[in-house]
Amino acid sequence: MLSQVVELIENKNKFGITTHIKPDGDGVGSSLGLYWLLRSLGKEAEVIVHGDVPQSYRSLPGAEMIRDVRSIDREYDAVFVIECSDVSRPGIEGLEKQFTVNIDHHSTSEHFGTVNWIDSTASAVGEMIYNLCKAIGGKITREIAECVYMALVTDTGSFHFSNTTDRTLKVASELVKAGVKPAEISEAVYNNYPWSRVELMRQVVATIKRHDNGRIATMRQTLEMRRIAGAVDGDNNGFVNIPLAAREVVASVYMREVGEGKYRVSLRSKGDINVARVAEKFGGGGHNNAAGLSIEGDWDTAEAEIVNKLRIEINQYDINSTEAD
Repeated sequence: MLSQVVELIENKNKFGITTHIKPDGDGVGSSLGLYWLLRSLGKEAEVIVHGDVPQSYRSLPGAEMIRDVRSIDREYDAVFVIECSDVSRPGIEGLEKQFTVNIDHHSTSEHFGTVNWIDSTASAVGEMIYNLCKAIGGKITREIAECVYMALVTDTGSFHFSNTTDRTLKVASELVKAGVKPAEISEAVYNNYPWSRVELMRQVVATIKRHDNGRIATMRQTLEMRRIAGAVDGDNNGFVNIPLAAREVVASVYMREVGEGKYRVSLRSKGDINVARVAEKFGGGGHNNAAGLSIEGDWDTAEAEIVNKLRIEINQYDINSTEAD
C-alpha cells in the first residue's frame, strides 16, 4: 500500500532500487525517478540492475550511475523492486533475503515483497512514482519529471495504448510543466538506435505470417538473425507492434529464440482482446493489450499452441460482443 511505502521512506535511510533484467523504459525511468525522489528527501539510494541499460534510456539523468550487479553486495534498509512479476525477475542473487518493496502495475504480479504496492489502474509504474512523490510531499524536479515521463511514454506506446487514461495525460502534463521536453524524450526513444536494429528488423519482418483470416500475425527472431545483425538487447524494442499497423490484425505474436528450444514471447493486441489471459495459460502475464511469456519445445508446435489460445480468446470476445449487441 502507498501509505506503507511513505512510512518506510520517512523512517529509513538507505535504499536500493532494482527492476527486471533487460529493463524497459518503465523499469529504468521509474527506478531513476524513485532514485531522484529519495535523494531529494535526503536519503541514500542507488539503482542496481543485472546487465546494461539499453541505449535509448542512457540519456536519462542518473543513468550513468546505475550499477550492473549479479548479487546483493551492500547493506540496505530496503530494496524497491520495480515492475517485476516475482522476486527472481531482476536476476540478482540474495534479493529474496532483503526487506523488499514490490511496486508494480501488473495485476498478475505475485505479492512477493515484504511490502506490496500494486496498482493495476496505473498506466505505468512511473505514474505510481509520481503519486508517491505527491503523497510524501516531494517536489517534482526536472530529473524526476524526465525519468517518469520516459516511463509513461514507453509503457503507453506514446499514449496510444488502451492503458492511457485521463489521469495518465494529466500526469504527463504536470511533468511537461516541470521541464520535460516531449520531443527530446521521443527522439531518444524512437530515433536513437544503431543500424543493427534496422538490419535485425529487416530479417524479422520477413518472417511475418498471418493466421485466423489475417487477424493474428506472428514473427520470429532467431539467434542467428541477432548474430548477423550484430544486435544487442533493446535493438528489437517495439518489433511486436509492427503487424498491428494492418487494419485486420488484432493480435501479434513475437517469438525470440533465447536458447535451443527456448523462446521468449511478446504478445500485443488491439481494443478489448485480452492477451494477458493467453500469457497466463503459459505461466506468463502482463496487461490486457501487452503481455509476455516463456515457452520451450519445437518452434512450430510452440507457435501453433500460442496462436490457438489467441484464436480462442478472440472468438470468445466475438461471442461476448455479439451477445452484448
